[in-house]
This record gives sequence, C-alpha cells and structure tokens, in this order.
Amino acid sequence: MARPFPSTRDRIRRFDACAESGFDHLRGIPPADRLFYAASELGDFSLAWVILGCLRGLRSHHGERAAVRLGGALVAESIMVNAVIKSVFRRSRPPWDVHRPLGLRRPLTSSFPSGHATSSFTAAVLLSEDDPLWPLYWGVAAVIAGSRVYVKIHHASDVAAGVAVGVAMGLAIRRLVPLGRALPLTARG
Repeated sequence: MARPFPSTRDRIRRFDACAESGFDHLRGIPPADRLFYAASELGDFSLAWVILGCLRGLRSHHGERAAVRLGGALVAESIMVNAVIKSVFRRSRPPWDVHRPLGLRRPLTSSFPSGHATSSFTAAVLLSEDDPLWPLYWGVAAVIAGSRVYVKIHHASDVAAGVAVGVAMGLAIRRLVPLGRALPLTARG
C-alpha cells in the first residue's frame, strides 16, 4: 500500500537529486569547474575566511575587533561541527570514485552538515556586521557552500543544513560578543 505523503527521507532524497541535476548542467564547463573547485579548496580549513577576516582587520580598529571575533568563532564552529554534530549524524558522503577534473582533498569527517557551508555562513554573518562589503561576504559564502555539491563531496541537504547552522551560530555569536564590547585579544592603542 502506497503512503499518501512522502517520508522526510524521500523528500530529502528528491531535494538532493534535484540540486545534483541542476549542477550537472554546469559541470564540465572549464570556467565553472575552475570557480567551484577553487572555492572548495579555499573553504578548506576556512582559508578564505581567515584571509577576508585579516583584510577586514587591517581596515580599522573596528575591523580588527571583527577579525579577532571571527577567528575565535571559526575555532568554536569547527569544534562544534566536526567533533560534535558530525559524530552524531555520521552521514555517508556521495561516492568518492567519480570523475573530478581537478584534484581535491578527501574529507575525513562525515557528510552532515557541510562544514564548508557552516563556516562560510558563520563568517558571512559576522564579517557583514557594520561593513559596506557585506554583499561580498554573502556571495563568497554562497559560492563556497554550493561548491561542495558541485564537486560531489556533499549532498545538497548537507549544505542546506550547514547554511542554517552557520547563520544561527553567527547570529548567536554576534549577540554574545557584540563588536562594541572589548575583545580579550585585541591590542589597546
């Protein structure tokens, strides 16, 4: 007997398949391959966010405080996602043995949620506060997060969950450590 409503797992599978199919139209186009593979690499160990945070820190004292807050937040995010959340869910990643035109580091952690998406959206929320470059941060976050589906290292639902967790973490950190409050590691001058 058929169920009248699809299960949550069925909906997630359909969502993942639809997103995967959407990226299939771009895969194999050299500029798209270069963009998404580079974005995926820059998301490793939050490298893009460390660079953008340092650049913001160089712009002003207010930016320095934002950069220090970001550094602490990325450490906390990494521990929370990689050591806690992923160990609870232990979702399998998409198959590794698929064609990839460019090389990538093979992740050791489970798939859910995407750490690239979580760190990217945590960083975008934090760096965009009181910064006219906020569209840049959100755009970079979207490209890095999407790149994980493009390069077939995450399911789209992993990325969607990572975006939600990242935004929530970023907003919580903004509330707990507002830019107006002195940060313990900033130099006074």
